[in-house]
Amino acid sequence: MKRDKKTATVKQSLPLSKVYRLLEPGPVVLVSTACKGKTDIMALSWHMMIEFEPPLVGCVISNRNHTFGLVKATKECAINIPTVELAAQVVGCGNSSGRRTDKFQKFGLTPVAGSRVKAPLIGECYANLECQVVDMRMAARYNIFILEVLKAWIDPSNKQPRTMHHRGKGTFMVAGRTITLPSKMK
Repeated sequence: MKRDKKTATVKQSLPLSKVYRLLEPGPVVLVSTACKGKTDIMALSWHMMIEFEPPLVGCVISNRNHTFGLVKATKECAINIPTVELAAQVVGCGNSSGRRTDKFQKFGLTPVAGSRVKAPLIGECYANLECQVVDMRMAARYNIFILEVLKAWIDPSNKQPRTMHHRGKGTFMVAGRTITLPSKMK
C-alpha cells in the first residue's frame, strides 16, 4: 500500500488487467457494418479521437469479432452513439455474435441508409458517423483501424444526451451533469 501525501488516502495496487477501466475514453458506441447483403452491429468502447479536421477516429476491434473481418473487407462502417435509453440493446449487441444473429431484428433497431457508406446507420441512436477506413497498418498487430468520418448526423432535439461509459465487467457509468469551463478551443 502507498499513502498519497496530498490527500492522506491509502491507495492499493490495481491489477494491470483492470487499467482499462480507468481510461475508457468515451461513450460506448455501436459499430454497424454491411457486407454481401448482411448487416452487423458491435458494441465498442475502445475508441479515440486522433484528429479534428478531417475527423479521424481510432477504433480497436478484436480480430476475434465478426466485425473485424467486415470492416477489413469493406473498409467502411458507421459509428452510432446511443443514449442510456438503449442500454439493453447495447448490452445485447455486445453479448451476441453477428455471425449467427441479425442484431437489427433481434434488438428492434432500425437500419437507416447512410449518404456516404453502405453500412446502415442505427435510427434510434442520438448521433451517427459514416466512416471510411483510411489506415489499416496497425490492424494486423494491434487490431486498430483508423477511420475518417465522412458525414456526421445528430438528433438536434436531444440537448443533453446521456451516454453510457463502460467501466468493465458489465458496469457502466452514465453521463450526467455538464459543467462549462473557460476554453480557448472553438
